[in-house]
Amino acid sequence: MTQRALTERERLDCLRLARSEQIGPANYRRLIRRYGSAGEALARLPELAKRGGRTRPLVAAPVKEIEAELADAAKLGAQHLFLNEADYPAALAAIEDAPPCIILLGNDARLAQPCVALVGARNASGNGQKLARDLAQGLAAAGWCVVSGLARGIDGAAHQGALAAGLDKAGTIAVVAGGVDNIYPQENAALRERILEAGLVVSEMPPGFKPRDIHFPRRNRIISGLSKGVVVVEAALRSGSLITARMAGEQGREVMAVPGSPLDPRCRGANRLIREGAALIEDADQILEILTSLRHQSIEVDKPLSEIDQPIDFTVERDVDRTRRDVLDRLGPSPIAVDELLRQCQSSPPVIGQVLLELDLAGRLERHPGNRVSLLAAP
Repeated sequence: MTQRALTERERLDCLRLARSEQIGPANYRRLIRRYGSAGEALARLPELAKRGGRTRPLVAAPVKEIEAELADAAKLGAQHLFLNEADYPAALAAIEDAPPCIILLGNDARLAQPCVALVGARNASGNGQKLARDLAQGLAAAGWCVVSGLARGIDGAAHQGALAAGLDKAGTIAVVAGGVDNIYPQENAALRERILEAGLVVSEMPPGFKPRDIHFPRRNRIISGLSKGVVVVEAALRSGSLITARMAGEQGREVMAVPGSPLDPRCRGANRLIREGAALIEDADQILEILTSLRHQSIEVDKPLSEIDQPIDFTVERDVDRTRRDVLDRLGPSPIAVDELLRQCQSSPPVIGQVLLELDLAGRLERHPGNRVSLLAAP
């Protein structure tokens, strides 16, 4: 997907597409790649969903709602930044499920700096919080922007440490699960205001959005996606910090962890990460030693399209109807590999990809890890 400057009309279309039903990060990217623009994708949505078997019309997000969201952001002094815009951070754009748009409040120049994430337990120990502050201060002083989630415990300590390095230093980015105007937890309200003096608050949700539990894990992929590496300080075996570390590994980021006492449940997750291959970290210099080799590492943003995501032209669209029947015959509630569908249906990858996209937009397709898919009942 080529990143470039967008017109105001194109920005409106991009946000409409991103906020439309059945359009998650993956389908946003597929549709832009296939049809070249959000406007063209919006025009095709109803027919694509109908072809996939949708029983009620798929209606794009209303223009008035999108205009209201843009106006709400402007009142806050915030701005939308779209995946297909030139200033969208390259590291985040490189992940498979990059947000179609992020909303920025504060100093957006922080996005151009090399970033490192520092996360950990909400119920962190006093020693853990002190160490997180020290690590973050050392990283910011060395020119790294510290990314965290503005939560209690380690996250808050990380932001505090980065700010302590001085507002003229690399600073900090807070990635939040709600809208950029949603203050959570309330005890970090003053910290949030300090961050906005020179740092940045980032969200993929519209202004005014109040998150539920399910939104925090999705927030974590942005924390790791913005960063060259992720440092974990105190994390239980089942914690959001481990989710962030797992996502970082899947995104090809460096994972680092501070060891702790095996008697402290807050440290068992970080200790497990080290056993599984994460770098053992004790001070900021050790993190910097690892990050130095990554600082200027290039990231491929506009990756070549996979065969299945290639656009199709009108000369082969007639093959889609036949292939659709073949695909539906082979799909069921049990996941099947897309490669196996290709083999059995004996159709071209772009045509199979078109059929799967139609089924997805109709709400009839479920995608599973390992490039597998299964069929759902029509909504």
